[in-house]
Amino acid sequence: MADRGSIDRYGSDVLSGDWKKPPRGRSEEMVVERGMIVEDATSGFCGEVMAVEKDLGMMILEDRRLKRRSFPLGPGYLVEGKPVVLRPPSAGTQHLATRTASGSRAVKGAKARVALPSRIFVEGRHDAELVERVWGDDLRIEGVAVEYLGGIDDLSAIVDEFAPTHERRLGVLVDHLVPGSKETRIAEQVSGRPHVLVVGHPYVDVWQSIKPARLGIEQWPVIPRGQDWKHGICRELGWPHTDQADIARAWKHILSRVDSYADLEPEFLGRVEELIDFVTVPST
Repeated sequence: MADRGSIDRYGSDVLSGDWKKPPRGRSEEMVVERGMIVEDATSGFCGEVMAVEKDLGMMILEDRRLKRRSFPLGPGYLVEGKPVVLRPPSAGTQHLATRTASGSRAVKGAKARVALPSRIFVEGRHDAELVERVWGDDLRIEGVAVEYLGGIDDLSAIVDEFAPTHERRLGVLVDHLVPGSKETRIAEQVSGRPHVLVVGHPYVDVWQSIKPARLGIEQWPVIPRGQDWKHGICRELGWPHTDQADIARAWKHILSRVDSYADLEPEFLGRVEELIDFVTVPST
């Protein structure tokens, strides 16, 4: 089992010590931000700020068990053990992004291009959602559509059906593309075909392409072969893992920790950039 101490990004038990004694000192005013760890001094609920509903004067906190609760902004909270009065972001504290999540220069007012005939295929829904989160703005400007396949067992037939040409290129991103893997054997069947580029990352699942530090852990737990990987990860991290709904909630939480390309491992980041370059090569 994973060392629970290594994944406790919320600190020690909020009920330990003399918790009923009100915190000393004058409360500091603080602008609430997504990702901040906040403790409600009254109930002891401690969690990460997942959203700020400025119009309602509310924020949503999520604790280590992925349980969410809404709280009103204002006094009565602790941040790093210090009493604070939480204020909503104002126009003065917000700024217009000059870079997209992928690190590209943001183009103000840019409209999405009509989709190119070229495509990028990824294995699953989570792969597609991660690519969209980081490269979505760039892909819309370039007119590149990303589709998920639900697995690559029939990759050869999928490529045949797509019928790639110089004007209709196909890029494919494969999970767990390491020597000797099933995925590598399947990819080799189509590698080398004209106007097709198959690349991959070494991770068992795309979840691992997100830097573990973004979840407050030192490394992703190792799940023995033969066990469902995602259920195993949730179990080792102490998250609910009974059914597919639990897995979906876990992924939503993991994805929420990704703000930009800096949150991804280079082995994944580089392969996606390579595919985007390949499918956007101008026709000559």
